[in-house]
Amino acid sequence: MQILHIPCLEDNYSYMIFDEATKEAAVVDPVEPHKILRVAEENALHLKLVLTTHHHWDHAGGNEKMKQLVPDIKIFGGSIDNVQGCTNKVENGDKLSLGGDIDILCLHTPCHTKGHISYYVTGKEGDDPAVFTGDTLFVAGCGKFFEGTAEQMYQSLCNTLGSLPKPTRVYCGHEYTVKNLQFASTVEPDNAKISQKLSWAEQKKKNSLPTVPSTIEEELETNPFMRVDIPDVQGKVGCKSPVEALRKIRELKDNWRG
Repeated sequence: MQILHIPCLEDNYSYMIFDEATKEAAVVDPVEPHKILRVAEENALHLKLVLTTHHHWDHAGGNEKMKQLVPDIKIFGGSIDNVQGCTNKVENGDKLSLGGDIDILCLHTPCHTKGHISYYVTGKEGDDPAVFTGDTLFVAGCGKFFEGTAEQMYQSLCNTLGSLPKPTRVYCGHEYTVKNLQFASTVEPDNAKISQKLSWAEQKKKNSLPTVPSTIEEELETNPFMRVDIPDVQGKVGCKSPVEALRKIRELKDNWRG
């Protein structure tokens, strides 16, 4: 299983996932279709699937064009998310396959949008799994609660995504890492892992390199939104429960002008 980053728009990422043996490929959130096709051609790939994380235009806005350019492509999206160009609606727990060795598990991760789907992808033995989290989980951050509640985001981040194997690579929808880690360091100023990762991310940014993927393990160490089960983190924002702390940290982030 190979994964290619495709930077799009100002700070979005699309991703190409492909099976080396069959050259079959899936693309996550192909907002700039011509760019996607160019990457497919350069790598001699056969585009089979579009995996849409959610309905916002900067993720689903290329789907209709993808259908025109690749007429037999299947476009997947959350069953309750009203995804543009969707041909196949998916629910939590649905399974898809690609090529000979790649399995894709659909995970309902609502809050940013009510039907948001994250895609958990496993390859052959020896490949670390990957999860494509759209705008639910970012490196050191999470999406705004546009269509959901803190309870839903807690379930999506800390239960659904947080319970994936720790080596799982996290591929998110935007390059927001430096800002997210700067904010994270205001929540946990004494967290050495946050300051180390911030220095690393700033270096990457300076060299115009992506900071994705992260891993679930790194997120559990550095992402304040995934650390709300820790009493010390709750205390730092004056809260006594994980959901209350998550709500408060999101409110602080929404008003933060770092």
